[in-house]
Amino acid sequence: MKAEAARVQRNEIGRPTWQVMGNRLRANIVPLLGDLPAQAFATADAQRLIDHLGAQGFTSTTIAQYLVLLRKVVMHGVHIGVLRDAPAFPKIKVRSQPRGSFSVAEYRALISAARGLRGHSHPVLDRLSAGERFWIARELLVMPDELPWLIRWMVNTFVRPSDIKLMKHKHIEVVRGKHVYLRMNLPETKRHSQPIVSLRPAVRVYECLAAYRREHGFGGAEDYIFMPHLKNREHALAVLNFFFHWVLEKTGLEKGPLGQSRTLYCLRHTAITLRLLYGQGIDMLTLARNARTSVNMVERFYASVLSGEMNVGLLQSRRGRVS
Repeated sequence: MKAEAARVQRNEIGRPTWQVMGNRLRANIVPLLGDLPAQAFATADAQRLIDHLGAQGFTSTTIAQYLVLLRKVVMHGVHIGVLRDAPAFPKIKVRSQPRGSFSVAEYRALISAARGLRGHSHPVLDRLSAGERFWIARELLVMPDELPWLIRWMVNTFVRPSDIKLMKHKHIEVVRGKHVYLRMNLPETKRHSQPIVSLRPAVRVYECLAAYRREHGFGGAEDYIFMPHLKNREHALAVLNFFFHWVLEKTGLEKGPLGQSRTLYCLRHTAITLRLLYGQGIDMLTLARNARTSVNMVERFYASVLSGEMNVGLLQSRRGRVS
């Protein structure tokens, strides 16, 4: 972990990645294999980890990530001379499953439900006895006014939920010219630092939200855009996820078309999927760069849910005759 921390200092990996490594080591790898003498480690022990994680219901993607971490541990032993070489590792067949994006009708239903729930107390309050604590403070267990804005924001800006917790007013610039959009110079995420350009509806969302913030004393450049009164930003994002799940329950949209559990991240998936579906001739490279991802990721996790019939007009279109 010290060696990986040095990589964080060199900006080779992000601190969240380093934290996930530590969490996985403590949660499963060390409890299962920690007492094993390093020289005795063999392929069968890696298989034990695979079976252990599989029994807990982990996906093949997560198990493969655990194997990468275990290999790092073993190779560290090789580098410091404890092990002569690393044994062969079992192979995991990873099946990529796209997140459950929302259709246009479902997206509208989410916004409508979020608006209807504003100011309402979450049902969990009715189940709490006097003095009983909950992980969200009682005064926060009321659907915030900003959630409908958040849903529309994510679908029109392509941002990740991790961007939401770090985003401040100083990162947003309204551009008005031939096109009207937001230019968002957000903090670096997943080694991407280029500005993001929004769709036009995001401008209206931001202006309404900014005016609301100013009325409540949170419109400064250094103020966070969402949940600015919560200084613990991990907690702020968790609270927004909690209320979004309430909206999912209200609309019956907790599961995606393939049975995936839906989360706030599905709104980003929706943003990219709808652009692929309705953007006129947009190319994947432009879309991928603006969404701070790769063309490969767009093809594997976003475009994979699209069918030819969804864009039958584009498939049947013809170029004009050359005179």
